[in-house]
Amino acid sequence: MSLYTTAAPITITCNKRLAPYLEQEVRDLGFTIEEAFVSGVRIIGTVNDCIRLNLNLRCASQVLYSLMQFDAPDADAVYNNLYDCPWEEILPEEGYFSVTSNVLNDTINNSMFANLRVKDAIVDRLREKNGTRPSTGSELSGAVIHLFWKGEEAEIFVDTSGDSIARHGYRKIPGRAPMLEALASATILATRWDKVSPFVNPMCGSGTVAIEAALIATNQRPGLFRSNYAFMHLEGYDESVYWKEMSFLKEQVKKVPALRIIASDYSDMAIANAKRNAVAAGVEHLIDFMQCDFADTTIPEGGNGVLFINPEYGERLGEETELEETYARIGNFMKQKCGGYLGYIFTGNLDLAKKIGLKAKRRIEFYTSIIDCRLLEYELYAGSKRAPKEEGSQKVE
Repeated sequence: MSLYTTAAPITITCNKRLAPYLEQEVRDLGFTIEEAFVSGVRIIGTVNDCIRLNLNLRCASQVLYSLMQFDAPDADAVYNNLYDCPWEEILPEEGYFSVTSNVLNDTINNSMFANLRVKDAIVDRLREKNGTRPSTGSELSGAVIHLFWKGEEAEIFVDTSGDSIARHGYRKIPGRAPMLEALASATILATRWDKVSPFVNPMCGSGTVAIEAALIATNQRPGLFRSNYAFMHLEGYDESVYWKEMSFLKEQVKKVPALRIIASDYSDMAIANAKRNAVAAGVEHLIDFMQCDFADTTIPEGGNGVLFINPEYGERLGEETELEETYARIGNFMKQKCGGYLGYIFTGNLDLAKKIGLKAKRRIEFYTSIIDCRLLEYELYAGSKRAPKEEGSQKVE
């Protein structure tokens, strides 16, 4: 059996509230969604399809290829079922593998014990078939086997990603409270940006949002910045499939000659870090960096662009009372200098957002870490035209 050419269920996971954007990405790649759920989607495909998914998806976390489903009332059942799996056809004899799991079973109070039983079954099977013991460990640098066990039902996967693909691989200096790359991509995809008009990102921090905007506009995929995936460490891996997909990724990169992306921050250290990250992503020539107060950020004339601000929430980096003035100033900046733009505020503090003094046209739900957040959309009218009253909210789950 070759996993690379045998079709099976593939579960593509993502962080909470990113599923709608992941689903659209998967459809855009030409796949049919068999099932969509709160933390991802499921399709049918081969590990060769997993290669394409890993290299292209911006909003995903893991790409999991299903090997088998089975009843598992206890850990012994997990061991017995997995011992019968032909691991000698899946894992190279001289290879290295690790085990991860998501366990909700009354007989298990430590998921590490479940991992151990999975590892024991694989090692015992390979020792019997090959006469050698494979190397194992916790680092996700080789093949990765994932156990999902809920109640008395279990499913075992080959995790074709390894380290999470929610981190896109270019960011060398994260800065303070950085936004996860997959989340940054999803929030940009949630806006009404046309990928041609100006994209202005005050309070840019380490530059993640501005960099992701540049990558999205020029159609540069995350696979361009990473060289190791777990699918490379399976029996039968044909690197020509990977290199063919990499060639396609490079061919589909496009130029946007008139593109203007502006990123600013008051901190010289933040701007220095953002520039370094932009260089690592190969988009430093697409972003104009400015060290200044957000209210002094250059706003290109003509409107029709997007303003995207991710201010502090008062949860981790500052006290709420100290940020009320900042949010009020953001509102004044948007009203006085950003006419004709679509304004977006990403925040985990809706009480502070009220200080902006504008009515949000849309309120799109996201999470960052464990913080319940909103991406607030404002239509910023030029001249004396009054902004309309809020028409409702959009809930994305």
